[in-house]
Amino acid sequence: MGSDASSAADAMGVLRAAVPLQPDADLVLATGGGGERGQVVGLVLVDVSNGFCTVGAGNLAPVTPNKQIEKMVDEAARLAKVFCERNWPVFAFLDTHYPDKPEPPFPPHCIIGSGEENFVPALEWLEKDPNVTIRRKDCIDGYLGAFEKDGSNVFSDWVAKFQIKTVLVLGICTDFCVLDFASSALAARNIGRVPPLEDVVIYSEGCATYNLPVEVARSMQGTLAHPQDLMHHMGLYMAKSRGAKVVDRIII
Repeated sequence: MGSDASSAADAMGVLRAAVPLQPDADLVLATGGGGERGQVVGLVLVDVSNGFCTVGAGNLAPVTPNKQIEKMVDEAARLAKVFCERNWPVFAFLDTHYPDKPEPPFPPHCIIGSGEENFVPALEWLEKDPNVTIRRKDCIDGYLGAFEKDGSNVFSDWVAKFQIKTVLVLGICTDFCVLDFASSALAARNIGRVPPLEDVVIYSEGCATYNLPVEVARSMQGTLAHPQDLMHHMGLYMAKSRGAKVVDRIII
């Protein structure tokens, strides 16, 4: 056990030296819309649901308590309260699937009616909060999952409605749904699809990913290892390389 922990720490040290991630300036949330200079900041929560966060809740849920995921949930609940108490806009994605529509390469998860597709207990109150826009999506990328059949986009419409300049993103998984949403939102911004959006800010302490050690993955045919700390770091690094800002502190 000690040797495994030491090897993991050594690997993280090598990774951080090879691809260092310097946090951007703290995000300051102030009166008058959330952002500095009165600019509107919107909070985006990505898949903070039982199926990804609650121990034993499903195929993609943690099998034992996980500190990184627990901290992410705590930060999501804390900031959601701050935003709703001040009537600042909140948008929440919830991964939701039909049983007859698989999402390879992942096993069945967050199936409608299973309970996995719903908010974790700490965020259940968001379902009834009028300040919150909820979008159930059936794909990894929330921006793509926000498109309607008529070509409109629920996320883009939310940004326009509240004239949001900055979105603050929290959720799970850092290197899957968070990264894909941030990348697509930034690409859409670059071609004028989400005006007046300017910045996508990812809060590193409010994000998490899952843990699948290499020694466990070896016993599961066709499964890739997914060391949690390493992939969390890489998810943040890749998001920043796409143009997102990554912060490790929110000042209220």
